[in-house]
Amino acid sequence: MLDNIFDQLPRSTAKNEQFSALLEHPGLRIERIVSTGQASPPDFWYDQPTAEWVLLIQGEAKLRFADEPKARHLKTGDYLEIAAQRKHRVDWTPPGEITIWLAIHH
Repeated sequence: MLDNIFDQLPRSTAKNEQFSALLEHPGLRIERIVSTGQASPPDFWYDQPTAEWVLLIQGEAKLRFADEPKARHLKTGDYLEIAAQRKHRVDWTPPGEITIWLAIHH
């Protein structure tokens, strides 16, 4: 089966982020996340038990870590590793635009 990361994208005005599992095995999950202006709720922090490697395939976002004073401004092509239990949140994605993330949880 052949799939494409750009298939079945939501409209740029979608109210909710779209999470799609692309591959799952014990200890490994690869997912596509599509944001259309969403951000983490105020005072919410992801605190995941596993590490996560993320690549911004399209768009831009501001990703904040609890232990850093400023959010990191990610643009198309930027990627980074998020250690397990490192608190982080999405501060911003541009409204009315499609931002595509590839996340590898391991």
